[in-house]
Amino acid sequence: MQQERPLAEPEPKREAPAPRWRRLRAGLPRTGLAVLGGLLLGLAFPPYDLWPLSVAGVALLSVLTRGRTARQGAWTGFAFGFPFFLLLLDWLRVVGTDAMIGLSALEALFVAALGAGLALTSRLRGWPLWVACLWVAQEWARDRLPFGGFPWGRLAFANTGSPFTPLAALGGAPLVTFAVALSGALLAWAAPRLRGPVRAPRAAALAGLGAVAAILAGYAVPVPTKADDTVKVALVQGNVAQPGMDFLGRPMMVLNNHAAATERLAADVAAGKVPRPDVVIWPENSSDLNPFLDPAAYVRIDRAVQTIGVPTLVGALIDGPDSQHVQNEGIVWSPTTGPGASYTKQHPVPFGEYVPFRAELSKVITRLQRVARDFYPGKGNGVMQLGPARIGDVICFEVAYDEIVRDTVNQGGRVIVVQTNNATYAESGQPEQQLAMSRLRAVEHGRAVLIAATSGISAVIEPDGTVSQHTQELTAAELSATVPLRDGKTLADRLGAAPEWTLALAGLLACGAAIVGGLRRRRSGTPAEAESLSPVVP
Repeated sequence: MQQERPLAEPEPKREAPAPRWRRLRAGLPRTGLAVLGGLLLGLAFPPYDLWPLSVAGVALLSVLTRGRTARQGAWTGFAFGFPFFLLLLDWLRVVGTDAMIGLSALEALFVAALGAGLALTSRLRGWPLWVACLWVAQEWARDRLPFGGFPWGRLAFANTGSPFTPLAALGGAPLVTFAVALSGALLAWAAPRLRGPVRAPRAAALAGLGAVAAILAGYAVPVPTKADDTVKVALVQGNVAQPGMDFLGRPMMVLNNHAAATERLAADVAAGKVPRPDVVIWPENSSDLNPFLDPAAYVRIDRAVQTIGVPTLVGALIDGPDSQHVQNEGIVWSPTTGPGASYTKQHPVPFGEYVPFRAELSKVITRLQRVARDFYPGKGNGVMQLGPARIGDVICFEVAYDEIVRDTVNQGGRVIVVQTNNATYAESGQPEQQLAMSRLRAVEHGRAVLIAATSGISAVIEPDGTVSQHTQELTAAELSATVPLRDGKTLADRLGAAPEWTLALAGLLACGAAIVGGLRRRRSGTPAEAESLSPVVP
C-alpha cells in the first residue's frame, strides 16, 4: 500500500506593508520634534545666547534618531538642520532669501549625514560617546567642504561664555563641541531609563552625573592670562553711510570716516582726554579705494596716520596679480615711512568675494555679476610687526577657521587682531555671532583679541574671553585700551588639529563598526536589537 505523502504546510500570509501615506503620517510627530529641536539649537547662538539649549538640541536629535534606520535618521537630521540654519543665517536675507535658503539646505545635508550616523551607532555600546564623536566629524566635514567650508553653527560657537568654554584651551573648538554633544547624548541615554517598560534609575542617575561632569569640566581648566608685556592700542570704527549691500556710498566716504575718526582721536590725545596709543587699528575695507593707485586715497591715509603719529594697521583692497583679481589686505602704515608689511586674506568667501564656476553660474544667477573681480587668496599668515607689538592678523570670516587663527599664534603673534567689515549685515545678528567666535579664540589661544569693524561691533577681548570694551553698531567710535602681549602657548596650540582628527575618526570608525555588525546580523538571520528611547514618539 502506497504511503500517502503529507501535504505541505501553507506558508503564512505576509502582512501587506502599510501604505506610504500612512507611514509618512506616522512619522510627522518625529519630524515636527526634529524641527523644534533645530530651532532650539538656533536659539543657543547669538544674538539669543541661550547656551543650555545647545545641550537640549543635541539630546533631542539623539533621542529622535535612536534605533532608527540610516534613512530615517538622515531625514530626521535634515528636518533638524534646515530650520536650525535658517534661524542661524537669517542675516543672509540682505543678500537674498534664496541665498539664505540655499546655504541652509546645503549645510543641513551635513546634519542629515550626522542623523544617519547617529541612527547607525545607536545599537553600539558606548553610544553617547559615538554621538559626541560624530558631531565633531560632522563639523570637521562642514568646516572644509565645499569650497573651503563654512564653519558657522558649530556647537562650540554657542558656548563662548559658558562652563564649556575653558575646554578650548585644551583642545580648541572641537573639544568644546565634543563636551557639549556628550552631555546632551548622556541626557538622551538617561531619559528613557527614568520611565517606560524597562526602568533603570541607577543607570539614569549615573548618566545624568556624567552629563553634569561634562558641563562642569571646564571649571577645572586653567586659562592662562598672565601678560609677558603690554601695548596701548586704539581701535577706530569710522562707520558707513548706510548698512546693506551698498554700504560704501560715494568714493572715499568710508576712508574719510576712518581718517576723520583717527584725527579726532589725535585731538583727544593732545588734549589729554585719552592716553597716547602705541598702535592704531583700522578695520577691513577702511579704505574703499586702492591707495597705491589712487593718489588722493594715499594722501588721506598718510595724513591721518601722521596726525596720530603711531603705526596704523589699515584695511584696503589692492589689485591682484592680474586684472581679474583683487586682494583684501591689512597694511602696516608708518607715520614716517608710509606703507610697509601687509597680510592678504587667505580664505575669500565663495560667492561673496569670489564666484566659483563664474562663467557658467553668472549666466543663471545674474546677481553674481556684482562680484566684478574675484579675491585672490594670500599665501602667508598674518604675523606682522605693528610698532612694539607682533600681531597675528586675521580678516573677517577667517576667525571662524581653526587653522588660520592657530597659525598666527604658532608663528609668533602675541595678540590676535580681527579686521572685519560687517556693514552689509549690520543689526542682523551676524556681528554678534562673529564676536562670539572671537571670544572663543581668545580662550583657545590665551591671547587678547582686538576686533576693528567698520560699523560694529568693535571690541577688546581679554585672554579669558571677557569683553572689556565694545562699540555699538552703526556709530562712529574709538576704543582705547592697554592689552596684554603673550608668548606662551596653550595645549590647544601645541596639539593643533590632532583632537579634531582623533574624535572625528573615532566617530567614523564607529559608523563602520555599526554597518559591519548590521551585515553580519543580516547574514545570520539575527534580528537587530533596537531600543526605542521615547514612548511618545512613533
